[in-house]
Amino acid sequence: MNRKSIVIGDLILSIFVVFLKDKRTSELNASLLTRHIEHLRHLNQEGKLMVGGPFKNNEEAMIILNCGDIDEAISIAESDPFIKEKYFNTYEINELIVVNEENNWLMDSPQTNGNLIH
Repeated sequence: MNRKSIVIGDLILSIFVVFLKDKRTSELNASLLTRHIEHLRHLNQEGKLMVGGPFKNNEEAMIILNCGDIDEAISIAESDPFIKEKYFNTYEINELIVVNEENNWLMDSPQTNGNLIH
């Protein structure tokens, strides 16, 4: 398998990276932060949150999710209070193809081979 998936029973989960962008500065209040943290706690309890946090530049943030498909990743992102309440005005989601020794660092991947100059 060329993409890294997480298997739980019969369920195969993929890794999605959510980039939170276009932050409204000076708009964060304690209530919004608490709701966002509760959202993250819920994702963590469900095993869907891998890691997340703000970038050091304090302008954007990232959340890495284990989900079944892109639709679930979108649903999770859009249920985040930071997105729902436009603290971050936009977001992007991409599925991550994990590179590792197990998949030969993607050397045999059709995507990698399609990008090679021949």
